[in-house]
Amino acid sequence: MTEKYFDVNRDGHSIRCKVYCSDPKNIGWIVLFGHGFGGHKDNRAAERFARKAVAKNKKTAVVTFDWPCHGEDARKNLLLSDCDSYLQTLLSDLKERFGVDEIYAYATSFGGYLILKYILEHGNPFVRIALRCPAVNMYKLMIETIMSKDDLEKMKRGKPVLVGFDRKVRIGKEFLEDLKAADITGESFIDESESMIIFHGVKDEIVPFEEVRKFADDNIIEFVPVEKADHRFSDPGIMDAVIAEILKFMELD
Repeated sequence: MTEKYFDVNRDGHSIRCKVYCSDPKNIGWIVLFGHGFGGHKDNRAAERFARKAVAKNKKTAVVTFDWPCHGEDARKNLLLSDCDSYLQTLLSDLKERFGVDEIYAYATSFGGYLILKYILEHGNPFVRIALRCPAVNMYKLMIETIMSKDDLEKMKRGKPVLVGFDRKVRIGKEFLEDLKAADITGESFIDESESMIIFHGVKDEIVPFEEVRKFADDNIIEFVPVEKADHRFSDPGIMDAVIAEILKFMELD
């Protein structure tokens, strides 16, 4: 498997990306990986998935990228509109760059929310979608789990704040207001349900298990509870089992 960094410079963006593949000249389709809040393109879970996916099928390529204000991205303040625009730009560029028609999606947490939001607003551009612990109620998660009371007070005074887990991300009032307005929990994804699957750790300490199960049930999306799995699926054996199921669902095994 080869790994290569590249930048997508178009539409006023400079998106930092990484591709995993067997042969860059013989790519049949792409799995686009969307990392979580505070993550980055060199995500270990993405690399683990890529190694398994490429070993199973030499025509599979996995592309990761930095969301705005994440990893090596140059933007200073996170905006929901930029996340949407990055995804739109990437989808166009990757098809042209690698000469493919089919793009699949695999996303986790905040990345899962952004993929669902994109589908709601633009239609579904993906062949199949696998979501791991998607933050379907991202606004609630932000104000109750990710942000502190001090962060919320500062934001009320109009000040941007640095929030997150391992890596901090700068957000302002506009991001929070846009997040509140872009609530996907009451929207319907039933038309796309057959192309989606959700895996969620029963022991998830970040994204509430029952909220995601309800979202899946309401939209008739296949929901797979994963026993003993935390938010990050930190047990390698559990992660490998889920990767195998994802590749089977995508029919890339």
